[in-house]
Amino acid sequence: MILKVLQQIFSNVRYVVIAVPIAFVVFAFAVWLPNWRLIVTLISLPSVDLLDKVGVIFSLFGSIGTNFTVISASYTVAIAILFGINIAMLIYYIRLRRGAFESRGITTGIGGLVSGIFGIGCASCGIFILSSVLALVGGAGIITFLPLGGEEFGILGVFLLGYATYWTVKKIEESAVCGIET
Repeated sequence: MILKVLQQIFSNVRYVVIAVPIAFVVFAFAVWLPNWRLIVTLISLPSVDLLDKVGVIFSLFGSIGTNFTVISASYTVAIAILFGINIAMLIYYIRLRRGAFESRGITTGIGGLVSGIFGIGCASCGIFILSSVLALVGGAGIITFLPLGGEEFGILGVFLLGYATYWTVKKIEESAVCGIET
C-alpha cells in the first residue's frame, strides 16, 4: 500500500523536485548547526575566497561520519529523507483534495521534525539543541538520565515522521467523497 502510493506520487518528477531539496536543506541544517560559529566566522572573513568558503562549508558534510554517532547519523539522515517525502506527499494530497485536508498529519509531521531537531547532536558536543534549551531552564542534567543520552528525541522524530507518512498515505488512498453511513 505505502510503496504503491509513493510510486504513484514520485513517478511525477515535480514531487521529486520538491522532496529532494527539502531533504537536503533539513540534512544541511542538522550537519551545519553544530558548526554554525565556524560558518559565520568563515563567511565574515574578507581574505578568504568565495570558492574556498563554499568548499569548506560543503566539506562539513563529512562530519556526519566523524562527529555523529552511528545512531545520530542514522536518524539525522532518516529525518531529512522522511521530512522531504512528507512535504511532497502533503503537497500532492492538498492538490488531490483541492485544499480540503485534515491537520492531524501535518501536526504529526511537524512534531516529528521538531523532535528530530531536538535530537540533533554529534559525538563530541552531545545533543546540541536540546541541551541548550534545557540549560535555559536548568534542566540540562536530565539528559544524562536518559538511556541514550538524549538521542531518544531523534528516534522519536523518526517514528513521528514515519507515522505522518503512513497517515498521509492512508488519506491519499481514501476516497475523495464521504462514505454513506448506514
